[in-house]
Amino acid sequence: MEKFTELQGIAAPLPQINVDTDMIIPKQFLKTIKRSGLGVNLFDEMRYLDDGSENPDFVLNKPAYRDAQVLVTGDNFGCGSSREHAPWAIADFGIRCIIAPSYADIFYNNCFKNGILPIALPQDQVDLVMEDAEKGANARISVDLEAQEITMSDGRTLPFEIDPFRKHCLLNGLDDIGLTLEKGAAIDGFETEFAQARPWV
Repeated sequence: MEKFTELQGIAAPLPQINVDTDMIIPKQFLKTIKRSGLGVNLFDEMRYLDDGSENPDFVLNKPAYRDAQVLVTGDNFGCGSSREHAPWAIADFGIRCIIAPSYADIFYNNCFKNGILPIALPQDQVDLVMEDAEKGANARISVDLEAQEITMSDGRTLPFEIDPFRKHCLLNGLDDIGLTLEKGAAIDGFETEFAQARPWV
């Protein structure tokens, strides 16, 4: 998993509450077990018109936000079904950080497993970042995970909280497999000892 240390990029405003996982990646795209290739279908029903052409009014189709790496959105983001394809699609599009007042628990946990930093802030602070994001591509924000700080385009900073263990995993690029491999020497030692003590197994 790619490490997350500090991110500087464009933030896209999506001022909508209760964005569920079916809106993030509709069910017809869940047939794959690959994490790549889903970015093109992120927010599919909002990004594309019935004829398959892009909806020019959707934020990620606007020239200023096509390369957005941060998404600023509303309360209860990622609600609905527990599909891990939702953070897969977000990451594949290129978004590494989400800022919202709150998240659905399963989606929130899945973000960390896929190298995405979901930041929860009070609504009034989300409003400030949203207002900054609405300035377009000239307004770049910085997210410093080590310092736990967001710096907006005008220099104002906002601190954020994160669980220390999840912070450690993101800073070091550790998903569940990576965490297990960190214990590789201990696992090898146990297997050797077990085999010697019980050769008949």
